[in-house]
Amino acid sequence: MKKVWMIGALSLALLGTAAGAAAGALACREQAQESVAEAAVLRQGSTGGEVKEVQRRLKNWGYYTGAVDGIFGAGTRSAVLSFQRKNGLTADGVVGRATYKALGMNDSYNALGGSSSQAGGTNGYTSSDVYLMAKAIHAEGRGESYTGQVAIGAVIMNRVKSPDFPNTIAGVIYQKGAFTAVDDGQINLEPNDTAYRAARDAMNGWDPTYGCLYYYNPAVATSSWIFSREVVTVIGKHVFAI
Repeated sequence: MKKVWMIGALSLALLGTAAGAAAGALACREQAQESVAEAAVLRQGSTGGEVKEVQRRLKNWGYYTGAVDGIFGAGTRSAVLSFQRKNGLTADGVVGRATYKALGMNDSYNALGGSSSQAGGTNGYTSSDVYLMAKAIHAEGRGESYTGQVAIGAVIMNRVKSPDFPNTIAGVIYQKGAFTAVDDGQINLEPNDTAYRAARDAMNGWDPTYGCLYYYNPAVATSSWIFSREVVTVIGKHVFAI
């Protein structure tokens, strides 16, 4: 009888330990989620790509006159307050879910709401990265098929991963002489929904080019060097090469 009692006590102890570990893991996960949400909220003192995108939008709409530098200072807070008052939001100078939604920064809005579906997520890239990628795709390939537009985004992503190119989306797109659309100003065109979807697909890993680092339109390309690259595939008017 004593042996049975000891086994029962040991079993209860093990169950208690397992339950405690599970509760601890759940608490840690909830704490991590709260930390992510807190980091996504922007206020004076915040820095980074999300701040830069807020500044860019507020500047385009006439609320902000300072530098688009990704630093949430007093000028940015003042602009946020003005935007919030104009749009009937709580005027607290803090960019949270409601302000993100009013700004049209849907990825940031979804992140704060706990939405992270594969269709809308972008592997940790900011909404400003998505916006810039969509602009590049729209400028370079708006006449191409959807697959052709994703392929342009894939080349940009492949360059980000390559040690031979800058390691950020902005660095790749704005590298001197890299893209015609940057040189002739078409990069400043506002992207459409198709370009946004293509950007997200490319950033989530769809690569119709099979790892290509270059593409060109043979009907208009003038560089003899680009013709020397090994061709992998052709999508629409573009040849994709390594």
